[in-house]
Amino acid sequence: MTVELISVGTELLLGNIVNTNAAYLAERCAALGLSCYYQTVVGDNEKRLEEVVRLGLSRSDILILSGGLGPTKDDLTKEVTAKVFGRELIEDAHTRGRIEEYFHRVHSDQVTPNNWKQAMVPEGAKVVDNHNGTAPGLIMEEDGKTAILLPGPPNEIRPMFERDIAPYLDGLLPEGIYSKMVKICSIGESRAETMIADLMDAQTNPTIAPYAKTGEVHLRVTAKASGEEEAGELITPVIEELFRRFGDAIFTIEESVTLEEAVAGLLAEKGMTVTTAESCTAGLLAGRLMNAAGASNVYREGYITYSDEAKERLLGVSHETLMQYGAVSAQTAEEMARGAARAAGADAAVGVTGIAGPGGGTDEKPVGLVYVGCFVKGAVRTEEFHFTGNRAKNRESAVARALTLLREELLKIRD
Repeated sequence: MTVELISVGTELLLGNIVNTNAAYLAERCAALGLSCYYQTVVGDNEKRLEEVVRLGLSRSDILILSGGLGPTKDDLTKEVTAKVFGRELIEDAHTRGRIEEYFHRVHSDQVTPNNWKQAMVPEGAKVVDNHNGTAPGLIMEEDGKTAILLPGPPNEIRPMFERDIAPYLDGLLPEGIYSKMVKICSIGESRAETMIADLMDAQTNPTIAPYAKTGEVHLRVTAKASGEEEAGELITPVIEELFRRFGDAIFTIEESVTLEEAVAGLLAEKGMTVTTAESCTAGLLAGRLMNAAGASNVYREGYITYSDEAKERLLGVSHETLMQYGAVSAQTAEEMARGAARAAGADAAVGVTGIAGPGGGTDEKPVGLVYVGCFVKGAVRTEEFHFTGNRAKNRESAVARALTLLREELLKIRD
């Protein structure tokens, strides 16, 4: 069964907003076993939107349209799709009541008249309640074709998709689609794919699909089956084989678990605490760790030491080290980690120093050079990295490598 994604909004075409909805929907549809061959972005123009919808229906079984369901005049998705399906718009009393309730709960002022536009729905459409906004989702079916209309804000579309749309799509498929996500760090994308090339060449059901993330590789194992028990029988041997090949590089097989959660879990499991000392990442590493639930039980305190003076005063990095090797050096990263652990009284510490860019690089120390020092139980391991992205990407990559290095060192601590 094929699905086509249509993202509606002139702001997407102009680049004012990054189209995160398309990436999310494509990944979720793939996980459900739907084939997506086309994605389109179209502005808030009635004629062009109608052309895109008609073309999509001519070549795909399901259209998922996101955006353009709001109260303003340029929100045209519902009106145009209803026209293509030959449906009149009628007021849905249930949706009107929900809109009124939402405004009374969230806003002190009265509902403006244009908001009632969102209560008008195509005749015969299935209405999907929006628990995070006012515009409901809509499902229209006609002659074996389906159009699913979803609101544009990510905090509305994602909960709606998970709660209502994914189960609906799953029910359309002759077989259920079941998957497990194997998440790997410490190993790059190219090497990981090489390590499973034979499995991918021979795959039928289940299949393995690799996804590269910053500092991580995700392998989605997907099976078509009549039920969870059959799916488990298909997926489990593949997961076991991946563990044989990747070992400790696998940090989780749970879709929702992040690398920082895995690291925080290891710290809690071993009864250890951690601190961070950051220069070029300026608190991003601490922020990632604090994203993990329960991180307050293992994270002591953090230090942002951009200047040499701060490195000396807060972390005890020696003046001689800074003068001889420089702030961006393995020696400084090591002393940052040791000093942070000492200052915070923590069992583990990570020190990060580097040149994120765009300026500040030299032939000897180019932009993207980062050193990470990891202190665990009295020993320090320091690694040198060379990243090639922009400033934001270099900092993000440094944080991912720092988390991976910390995890690797924690795994060496055996109970």
